[in-house]
Amino acid sequence: MKQLTLYSRAGCCLCEGLESRLRALDLVGLSIELTVIDIDMPGTLPDLRARYDLEVPVLALEGSELPRVSPRLTGEGLSNWLQLCLSTAL
Repeated sequence: MKQLTLYSRAGCCLCEGLESRLRALDLVGLSIELTVIDIDMPGTLPDLRARYDLEVPVLALEGSELPRVSPRLTGEGLSNWLQLCLSTAL
């Protein structure tokens, strides 16, 4: 399973929308495990907040940041985009 990390914050409509669209996909079928990190939560490393404060939502695959995904990309389009990211990351 590849690790997909979503850096986000509560109350961010783009973050919540992307998380919702990702959770609607069959990530297990893509061999992806999703982890969501709220950069504002206590205990989050300060350098994560400093790095992503004005950038969320940010996706990282196996620790490498992915290009920003369009908020209009849903369903099959988002799944295809993820598959493309997986194939280019190999």
